[in-house]
Amino acid sequence: MINLTSSNPVTSEISPNPTDQDSALTPPAPETIHYSAEQIYSLLPHRYPFALVDRITEYIPGKQATGIKNVSFNEPHFQGHFPGRPIMPGVLIVEAMAQVGGVVLSQIPGVNGLCVFAGIDKVRFRRPVVPGDQLIMTVELLAIKRLRFGKMQGRAEVEGQLVCEGDLIFSVVDAPSTPG
Repeated sequence: MINLTSSNPVTSEISPNPTDQDSALTPPAPETIHYSAEQIYSLLPHRYPFALVDRITEYIPGKQATGIKNVSFNEPHFQGHFPGRPIMPGVLIVEAMAQVGGVVLSQIPGVNGLCVFAGIDKVRFRRPVVPGDQLIMTVELLAIKRLRFGKMQGRAEVEGQLVCEGDLIFSVVDAPSTPG
């Protein structure tokens, strides 16, 4: 342990309390990793109208990611779900959470192939998602087995209110070959 005294002007300005001096020597936290829509497209196979994540605001490799979906009235499902009262279908909220999880899964060394749903458990919808909402989804990897099966816990919020939560079970299947 290095002992710094308050006679050091830099240290005394940063942490005048001796108990804070040790934390002043702690290395800074790693930078938060973000992904743009273009970067997400390079990681996931989904394309319009099924690309449901606009941005990743936080990514912790091998652990979790937080993503954003800006919900727009122009999305095709709102024409029929429901006329006069547009509500984002719950299955698309779950799919959006799974796509955030796909950002985590696609970067785990040894996971090669296409990550698909094998099941969903304990999913609950708490409030509707409507045009103009910003859906914030956090997905955490709970378990992975033989790099082929796993479980994630997802949570979606709008303005700090819980919208949907549940467990997402996935399987890794062989990726389709590219035509040509």
